[in-house]
Amino acid sequence: MEPKAPLSTKHQAPSTKLALALSGGGARGIAHLGVLAALDELGLPIGYLAGVSSGAIAGAFYAAGMSPREILRLLQATNIVRLTRPVFGRHGLLGLTAIEALLTRHLGTKLQFEDLRLPLVLAATDLRAGETVYFSAGPLVPPLLASSAVPILYRPVEYQGRLLVDGGLLENLPVRPLLALAGQPPVVGVHCNPLNPEARLPTLRRVLERTLQLAINANTRASQQQCALLLEPPALRHFRPLGYRRATELFEVGYRHTLTQEAALWALLKK
Repeated sequence: MEPKAPLSTKHQAPSTKLALALSGGGARGIAHLGVLAALDELGLPIGYLAGVSSGAIAGAFYAAGMSPREILRLLQATNIVRLTRPVFGRHGLLGLTAIEALLTRHLGTKLQFEDLRLPLVLAATDLRAGETVYFSAGPLVPPLLASSAVPILYRPVEYQGRLLVDGGLLENLPVRPLLALAGQPPVVGVHCNPLNPEARLPTLRRVLERTLQLAINANTRASQQQCALLLEPPALRHFRPLGYRRATELFEVGYRHTLTQEAALWALLKK
């Protein structure tokens, strides 16, 4: 694994650390890696992570010790289409077997939350109870799969007596578990789903994508207001949620936007 970037010499290392909430967003979640790379480069300390869906994947690999650019290369070397094997079951069209194999190959079958270098919370949705469930202890891979299982598209994950799907269904910006942390560290929300008011909707597929985005964005409004700072790169509005071929661009969007917020981020740690 690559070493992390050296700390910036502009600021002394603060005792307070940032708590990051990473949203879902499909391919746009690759921007999270750019955000994390910029924070490392600037020497801004990250103490806690909470993630959902694509934000859960970015957060899990980062907390496991992989550098953001290393994670980016892993994604670029992965054939996303081949990971989606149709199963046509009662609860979903696609299986998670191939995705589970990918995660276990790089994270290990026995990796626990307690083994991570940073505290991590993953959010999933319990379909039966109709509530958000947070995971921060025990095996890592099952909650990670559950947090990323888009309803209808993927089969739900049966785990701990619950039927679990993508946490973004009810809470696409998992701020709540970070607000409960001792010492109340500053919470930074990283939201990858800015709306494009000029979006063209020429096909049914685009209409469905837009409908899902509107519904998910609605459940983040309260969470956004609870953040000490919200990072929402405006350029992401021009990317589609399945645009994985533009991974390098998405990374750069998150990276460059975070660099513009350096002063605001350091100000959080000085309060």
